Amino acid sequence: MAIRESVFNTIITCFKRHGAETIDTPVFELKETLTGKYGEDSKLIYDLKDQGGELLSLRYDLTVPFARYLAMNKVMNIKRYHIAKVYRRDNPAMTRGRFREFYQCDFDIAGQYDAMIPDAECIKIVTEILSKLELGDFVIKVNHRKLLDGMFAACGVPDDKFRTICSSVDKLDKTFWDDVRTEMIEEKKLDPAAADKIGMYVKLQGSQDLIDKLMQDDAIKSQKSAVEGLQDISLLLKYCELFGIADHVSFDLSLARGLDYYTGVIYEGVLKGFTHDPSAKKGEETVSVGSVAGGGRYDGLVGMFDPKGRKVPCVGVSIGIERVFAIMEARAIAAKAKIRTTETEVYVVSAQKGLLEERLKLCRELWDANIKTEQAYKANPKPLTQFQYCETAGIPLAVIIGQSEIENQFVKLRNTVTREEKNVPRDQMISEIKSELEKMT
Repeated sequence: MAIRESVFNTIITCFKRHGAETIDTPVFELKETLTGKYGEDSKLIYDLKDQGGELLSLRYDLTVPFARYLAMNKVMNIKRYHIAKVYRRDNPAMTRGRFREFYQCDFDIAGQYDAMIPDAECIKIVTEILSKLELGDFVIKVNHRKLLDGMFAACGVPDDKFRTICSSVDKLDKTFWDDVRTEMIEEKKLDPAAADKIGMYVKLQGSQDLIDKLMQDDAIKSQKSAVEGLQDISLLLKYCELFGIADHVSFDLSLARGLDYYTGVIYEGVLKGFTHDPSAKKGEETVSVGSVAGGGRYDGLVGMFDPKGRKVPCVGVSIGIERVFAIMEARAIAAKAKIRTTETEVYVVSAQKGLLEERLKLCRELWDANIKTEQAYKANPKPLTQFQYCETAGIPLAVIIGQSEIENQFVKLRNTVTREEKNVPRDQMISEIKSELEKMT
């Protein structure tokens, strides 16, 4: 929880820096609100039934409830963040940060704005957060749903199979092309020739050079939606360059994101140490633990909940916080790093017996000065036990009182790390402690 709180503070600070306000939505929704929005992953929704027989479900993500919120409250533009738990009937894998109940940290921009400006800001937010968390080198993969649809059409995929084939391509960050190809052909009855054409495209990644190459591809440029997608990606990369994040962004045709509600740009943040090439054969590389951030544009979702069908364009990003926690906790354990679980700044130590009342007065004084303070819950604790607690808990300062200190109106201030001590007049104690704590930050 100490690691989590620190991560949440980093993320919230970033969201607020970009002008977001926060909202909350219920843990459960009407089942009909959630169904039909997540493609093949809909089977992972937890269903509930209340005493009146109303069909409900635990929220699967924070995006669909947000869209429902916008429609119900007739909100046409908002920049919001939401940090809360979501639920999925998945197979847990704790070492990979995969749970049935887990936190998501979402940032979304809703409203009618010029193309790719909000989208680029969402990618900028991901780079800021991943850089601040110091998880190692990372890449933000970007693609476009219109380009994917155009690519599928160019490869000979029937219109009614676009979404299901997209769900298969979406698995390339977790498994290998051979497995995905087999699923397309054997389970989804796709023509092997079409699957092989898709295989040629999903191995491609690059930047503006790849966009230029695809614009010259006869099959791709014959598809209007593909051309529109490429134009959007080109503009997005230009804005990423202006934001100074182009080095972290890669245009990657293997990125699909299987959720049905995406309509435009899609992206995922992946730690480089955990990725693999979609064209790799089994055994050549380690399969990814999955992305640590993902999102995209979903312009049609709000309209599904609006009685008048009013559309509110939206784009957002979600930080896969449990995977971040899993990586950070594993690193802390490997490094045998000591993690402070409290923020206590001062521990009040009595050097002799019979000084409980004096300790209580000192604690009150320190608490009233807004200094985070603890003391022993025994009337006559041993000095050594108190000092050991300070060191074990990582409390930076100890205030020591004895009979001599009380009579002469001073306290002894001890640096727990260096064990250096100095006498401080009682009436200067608060200012001296604050000064010492300032030096330590």
